[in-house]
Amino acid sequence: MSNSVYFRPAAASEVSTGILLMFLSVLVSPIIDIFSKLAIATIPAAEITAARFVVQALCMLPIVIWRGSWKTFSWRANVFHAIRGAIITISMVSFVTTLKYMPVADAIAIFFVEPIILTILSSIFLKETIGWRRYTACGVGFFGAMLIIQPSFQEVGYVALLPVVSALCIAIFALMTRVLSHREDPWAMQLQMGIWGLLFCAIVLAFGSGTGSDVFDAVMPDGRGYLYLLGVGVTAAIAGIFGVYAYRAAPASTLAPLQYFEIVSATFFAWLVFGDFPDAVKWLGILIIIASGLYIIWRERRFASKPVSDTPQSALAP
Repeated sequence: MSNSVYFRPAAASEVSTGILLMFLSVLVSPIIDIFSKLAIATIPAAEITAARFVVQALCMLPIVIWRGSWKTFSWRANVFHAIRGAIITISMVSFVTTLKYMPVADAIAIFFVEPIILTILSSIFLKETIGWRRYTACGVGFFGAMLIIQPSFQEVGYVALLPVVSALCIAIFALMTRVLSHREDPWAMQLQMGIWGLLFCAIVLAFGSGTGSDVFDAVMPDGRGYLYLLGVGVTAAIAGIFGVYAYRAAPASTLAPLQYFEIVSATFFAWLVFGDFPDAVKWLGILIIIASGLYIIWRERRFASKPVSDTPQSALAP
């Protein structure tokens, strides 16, 4: 699939379809984290991440073969895919580890500083013009994140910063994806990301074997654990596929604001399964993050030559 499908003019019916598919994607995405939080009680974070990569690769492989995208694979590009695989592995392991100690909604809300970090990195590395208004919105967004991090930091310590590490990794990953997406098929990129991510997970799990680490020392899951791992992988694949077709039907700049609905759906599912619900201060932080992110997207759509949010979310961690 050519990258041009993300930017071609779309009919009104296609845009409506894209919005619906993106809505379904962000509705399903928090279920990935619900299954991850259930699994992390007995299964190391790196093992959960590896299971996600296995299912993702298995889902992408037949599509890549059917589309013939494997013909475009090159050893030179594999260097970049290997780096992307390492970065996404760090991001996922960091975020899944967070879920062992923090409520799902809090972790996701902190993670959503990613568009803010991406805006700043794009101005530095891609030389995109970012005005003072968007820099101010970035600062306000980080303040909102601190409203969530500060009480969590008192409760769980430095673990509260892991969603920021995850967001930073995803922002770097997005920059690389934007460069590669001009010449590579997104389905093939998803497959290669899964393969390289699985390889890095296998390496860290091998080194972590026997250490007793609750992050890197693999265990044999029980029956329920296997169901949780399967749930992580399947829901990640479904959310990713919904995302791919959403961006195929509608412009990324139209769909980007819908990503923030994930915080709302995550709060609902976390309350339903774990009984977690953010307090007033955390809700204030969540609303500030959402408002600053939406403002950044609005400014990008109005003034930027190419919005940083136009990286297809489906090409990121699903």
